[in-house]
Amino acid sequence: MAEPIITVENLGKRYLLSHAVRPDTLRDTLTHGARGLLRRWSGTAAARQEEFWALRDVAFTIGRGEVVGIIGRNGAGKSTLLKILSRITEPTTGRVKLRGRIASLLEVGTGFHPELSGRENIFLNGAILGLTRAEIRARFDEIVEFAGVDRFLEMPVKHYSSGMYVRLAFSVAAHLEPEILIVDEVLAVGDLAFQKKCIGKMQAVARGEGRTVLFVSHNLPIIRQLCTRALLLDSGRVTFQGATGDALAAYAHGLDDARPLRVPAPTPEQQLEGFVTALWLETSAGRPLVSARVGESWRARVHVTAAVPLAQFVIALSALNSEGVVVQTCWSAPLDLAAGAHEVVFTQDSVALAADSYKLVLGLSVAGRGLQQFEAARLEISAEDPLIPCAAPSGYGLVLNSMQVSHTRL
Repeated sequence: MAEPIITVENLGKRYLLSHAVRPDTLRDTLTHGARGLLRRWSGTAAARQEEFWALRDVAFTIGRGEVVGIIGRNGAGKSTLLKILSRITEPTTGRVKLRGRIASLLEVGTGFHPELSGRENIFLNGAILGLTRAEIRARFDEIVEFAGVDRFLEMPVKHYSSGMYVRLAFSVAAHLEPEILIVDEVLAVGDLAFQKKCIGKMQAVARGEGRTVLFVSHNLPIIRQLCTRALLLDSGRVTFQGATGDALAAYAHGLDDARPLRVPAPTPEQQLEGFVTALWLETSAGRPLVSARVGESWRARVHVTAAVPLAQFVIALSALNSEGVVVQTCWSAPLDLAAGAHEVVFTQDSVALAADSYKLVLGLSVAGRGLQQFEAARLEISAEDPLIPCAAPSGYGLVLNSMQVSHTRL
């Protein structure tokens, strides 16, 4: 590992949760206040607080120039960790050693004064980072050009849209040359074009300029593309740290999605004929799948119940890109299903989809008549270079029957 720039030892953060009932009316306020005084005088006041550890026994080291992703469920402790690293809040236990200046982008408007203009906030942030006015001026034009807010530079930032706020905040954080750049999920506020610019800038900051980036996101393809290493948090503890691919696999394996994905309840008409009862998205090794890389293999396992024998039964799986366009579809050969349970498996040996976020839609039909259709799942596809989409083999058109389909009676 390169020279350590962040060292975290036995880190913990505790909060006290109050379970006191808040009075709704003046009468209730007076009543509860009187009861509280009586309890204090009688010595019977009971503490109605509960300890909650947002972080516990967290330890890791990050080297200079690394790009590290931090992943986990909502409530896992990711934002709390970043606030401690950014010195916004103090830890309850343990310590953090930082060897360099930090710029943080944790939420919309971080570090900005709403009454100051965009220009004034650029100089304010630079001063907070310890730069002179001459150093800030030298980077000023580049910051404004990257953010694309030159027309609104003299306007107080309280009038900015959330997208403008994020663009300027990220541009300031990335161009004022901190040794450590910390970015939370806030980039999701920006549009797709700006997200790609940010990814490219973070790559340049880390690889070309040797600075360290910590990145929190639920967008797993971006984590895979951007980060060389990842930490997996669960219930305030680091449950895995290592190569990004291994961390994402550990994350997917621990998700509730390891169980069958939810499917809609059948209508009374579908109950009389046929309907989907369960669905799994998996890797070729049978692990739960939420993200795949272009060229990897994956499969969808679908369980179907036929209430009666069904002739010329067809099941289709389609992928819609982030713009809602169907770019891939595959269907089974017409099947004659006996009454009972069946499994249909769609397998793709090499992902033929471009890097994007996809909706997977399942459809059932009998003799050309539709039985059931619904959005079955979402699948994130990533590529080696996030800035260059990997086109499907057939170009920009629709890919047909690029998956193998097998059928088994259960």
